[in-house]
Amino acid sequence: MPKLISLYIRQVAIGFAISAAFVAMLLTFNVANLWHLVSNSSEGVLAVAVMWVLNGIVFAGVQFGIAIMRMKEDDHPGGGKRQMMPVMLAEPVPVKVDRRTSQQRQIRR
Repeated sequence: MPKLISLYIRQVAIGFAISAAFVAMLLTFNVANLWHLVSNSSEGVLAVAVMWVLNGIVFAGVQFGIAIMRMKEDDHPGGGKRQMMPVMLAEPVPVKVDRRTSQQRQIRR
């Protein structure tokens, strides 16, 4: 199996495990009275399964994104001093303005 596929499957499994822990904590701490809603409803098991799957998709995507971004190669492995680029300081430059042109613009407004 290619390394990228095995990496993806591993990260998806981790994401769904995190989702299971998250849903368990939501129900354990009774956030928004979820435990009462799930335990007193005939569709409670379905609601927990949907919540686990949808959160699993989100957590798996985030987990895979983090894993991919951590694979970045180091551009400067040796470290050291950076070469300082010269900074160009802007200096004001006088601009000549024809008085008649500026007065005509003020009159037209």
